[in-house]
Amino acid sequence: MTMSEQGPVEPGPDPLADAVTQLTAELAALRRDVARRHLLDLACGVLVARHSLSPGEAMDHLAQLAEAMNVGAEDIAADIVNGATRPSGAAGGPVSERSADPRTADGAAPAEADEERTEGRKARFVEAAAEAAAQTGGTVDEIAATLLNGGMRPLGARALWLFRRTETDCLRLAGQAGANSLEAAHWRWVPPAAGSALHRVLNDGTPLWLPDGTSAAEALPGPAPGSARAVLPLRQRGVVTGLALVDWPGPADLDESVRRSLTGLAVPAARILDAGAPGTPDPGVLAPLLDLLTHPAMALRADPESGTLHIEHLNRPALDSARHVHGPAGRPLAQVFPAVHADLVRLARTARESAAPQRVARVPVEHRPGGPDPLHDVRVLPVGPDRTVVFWHGATNPELSLSRVLGRLENLAAFEDDLITGKSRWSEQAFRIFGLEPGSSPVPLRRLAPHLHREDTGKLNDLLMELTQRREGTDTVVRAVREDGGLRHLRIAAEPLLTGGVLTGITGVYQDVSAQHHTEIALSATFDRLTAAQTQAALRHQLVLQLQQAIVPEVPELQRLPGLQVAARYRPAAEEYRVGGDWYDVLPLPDGRVLVVTGDIAGHGIDSVTGMVALRNALRGLAFTGHTPGRLMAWLNEVTLQTHGHPTATAVCGLYDPSDRSLCWASAGHLPPVLLREGAADLLEPPRSILLGAVPAAAYQETVTRLEPGDTLMLYTDGLVESRRTGIDEGLDTLRRAVERLAPAGLDEQADALLAAVTGDTDDDTSLVVVRVS
Repeated sequence: MTMSEQGPVEPGPDPLADAVTQLTAELAALRRDVARRHLLDLACGVLVARHSLSPGEAMDHLAQLAEAMNVGAEDIAADIVNGATRPSGAAGGPVSERSADPRTADGAAPAEADEERTEGRKARFVEAAAEAAAQTGGTVDEIAATLLNGGMRPLGARALWLFRRTETDCLRLAGQAGANSLEAAHWRWVPPAAGSALHRVLNDGTPLWLPDGTSAAEALPGPAPGSARAVLPLRQRGVVTGLALVDWPGPADLDESVRRSLTGLAVPAARILDAGAPGTPDPGVLAPLLDLLTHPAMALRADPESGTLHIEHLNRPALDSARHVHGPAGRPLAQVFPAVHADLVRLARTARESAAPQRVARVPVEHRPGGPDPLHDVRVLPVGPDRTVVFWHGATNPELSLSRVLGRLENLAAFEDDLITGKSRWSEQAFRIFGLEPGSSPVPLRRLAPHLHREDTGKLNDLLMELTQRREGTDTVVRAVREDGGLRHLRIAAEPLLTGGVLTGITGVYQDVSAQHHTEIALSATFDRLTAAQTQAALRHQLVLQLQQAIVPEVPELQRLPGLQVAARYRPAAEEYRVGGDWYDVLPLPDGRVLVVTGDIAGHGIDSVTGMVALRNALRGLAFTGHTPGRLMAWLNEVTLQTHGHPTATAVCGLYDPSDRSLCWASAGHLPPVLLREGAADLLEPPRSILLGAVPAAAYQETVTRLEPGDTLMLYTDGLVESRRTGIDEGLDTLRRAVERLAPAGLDEQADALLAAVTGDTDDDTSLVVVRVS
C-alpha cells in the first residue's frame, strides 16, 4: 500500500521544540529567582549598614517585618531599598524605621501612601528583573524588553531604544524592544548632527520631554513625528554614556509621575548598557557604597608610574560640586578641583603612608561663580596602596531639600551646662540620641561617663580638661551606651562660657555619627580584604616566576655541543599575571646525538608553569631511551594526558646527529622552524601532527632535514610572532624577512638582534633557540 493510500501522517512531537520550550521556562524561572535574591540582598545590606546587624540578623529582621505587615518579603525589601535611595524623611522612607502600620507612612493619606508604595515596588521589581537578565547572559534586547514590559508599557509606551555613545560621539543602537526590525535597521547608527534632539540631550545631559512629538523636519525613532517621545541621558560614573528613547503610538500626557518613573528606570538601563565601557574607570565595590551617602564623596586612584591622582567615581552630591567640568570621572584630580588639588594630594599621601584617615575642617578655596564649591569637613580614607576615598560637605548644594536638612538636624543636639547653678539644658534631640525619656533630667557633661563605653571615659576627661583648665573649645568622638543596649558613635563639640574671665558654663552639641562611622568601617574592611587578596596574589606570582626562571633562565650561556653552537633566550610576559608555560631544552645524549626542543603549554599562571616542568623533565628522561622524536612525542602525549590540570601543549622535538649533520624532528602542532642558509631564510614545513594532550594514542610523523656547515636553525614559541592585528601567516613572513636581514655575527648577537627586531603584540612570553652547525 502506497503512502497516498495510507492517508496523511500525523506529525509527531518535536523533541527540539520541546527542549527549547523547557529551557526557556527554566531560564525565566532562574531570572525570577536571581531578581528576588538580588532584591533581598540589597535590602539586607541596607539593614546591616543602618542597624549594625549581621547578614543573618538582617534576613531575620526582614522576615519579621514581612510577617508583621502581612506582605511578601520581596515587597518589604523593595520598600527598604527605595527608602535608602531617597532623602530621609521623604514619603516611602525605610520600612524598618517606621511603624508596621502602612497608614502611618510619614503622615501621608492612606490611599496616597499605598499608591506611592505600590509604584515604588513595581519600579524596584522591574530594576531587579533587568539586573537578573543581565547577570544570566541576557542580550541588551532582552533587557530592554524587561524594562519596557515591566515599567513602560503600563505608561502607554510603545517602544524603548537604547543607544550607546561611541568615542566619536556617534550613537550606536545597542538594543531595543517594541520596534520592528526595519525600524531598528534604519536607526542602527546616528551620526553627530548639530542641534539635533538626540545630541542636545547627549551633550547637555538633560532629559527631553516631547508630549506632542517633534516637527516633521526633525526625525526621531518612532511611528510618526507627532507621537510622544522621551529622550533620557544614561549616566555611568558621572559620564553620559548613552541615551534611552521611549516612544508612544501617539501624543501622550507626560506628567510628573510618568517622568519620575522613566527617570528611575533609566538608572538600571545605564548601568547594564554601559558596564565596562571603554575609557571609563571601574571602582568596583566602591561605587554602590559611595552612592548611598547623602554628602559628597569620591574615589581617587593614583597612577602606578607617575603617582597622579585620577577620579574613579563621584556620587551624585559630588557630581554637583564638579558641575563646572564635563564628564569628571576618569579625569585627573587637578582638572576637576584645581584650587584644592595640592591640599587633597597632601592629605591622600599622608593617609596612605600612615594607613590612617586624615581630616581637616576646611580646604580653603576662593569661590567664583560657576566654579567648585568650598570643601568643608574633609576626610580622606586610605583603601589600599593606591586608592583613597574623600568625603566632604559643600558650602552650597543645589539638591539639598528641606527634608534632607531636617533629617541631618535630627542627628544634632544642643546642650548647655550652667556651672554656677549646677543645672543643665538639653534640646529634645539629645534625649533621643542617648535613648532617654524626654521628661528625664539632662546629664551634665562632667557626669556623662556612666553613659559612655568604659574605654572612652579617658576621652571625656581629656575634653573636660581642655574646657576647664585650658579654657579652649575642643571636640572628640566617643561611644554612647543607651539604656536599651544600643551603641551610638557620638561626636561631642564644646566651648567654654566665660564671664569676666571666670568659667561659668559649657555649651556645645552632640552629633550622632554612627552612620558615617559604619560606612567608613565597611569601606576599610572591604579594602582590607582586597589588599590581603592582592598580597596573596603577588606572593603567588613571585613564587611562580622564581620557579619558571629557575627552570628556564632568561639569558642562558652560549653552549658548545658536538658539531653545534647553541644560544637560547627566554623573554618573560610583559604583564605579571601572564606568567606562562614556554620552555626550551638542549641536551647532549650518551649516543652522541643532541636533543633540541621548544614547547608551549596553553594558558598562563601556576598551572601552566607546573605543567611545563612536568613535560620538560619527562622528555629529558624519555630521550635517554634512544628512541626517535616521533616515538618520544607519542610518549610525551600520554604524559600530558595524565598531568594534573589536563593541559595541552605544542612542541617541536629534534635529534641532531653530528656524524652526518642530519636533524630528525617531529612537531606537535608547533610553529615551523626557520632555516638560514647562505643569507636566505626558509620556513621548514613541519609534519602534520596533533598537539599534545588532545587525544590518547596519537602518532607523530618524523622528517629528516640535512644541514650544512654554517647553517643556522631557529626554534621559537608563538609569543615572537603572534599579533592581535594580523594573521599568523603575516607574522611568520615578518620573522623570515627579519632573519634574512641579520648581519653576520656571533650566535649571541644574532639571538639578541632577532628578539629586538621581531616582537608580537600579545605581551605573551617567548622562547627562542638558535642552533648553528659547526
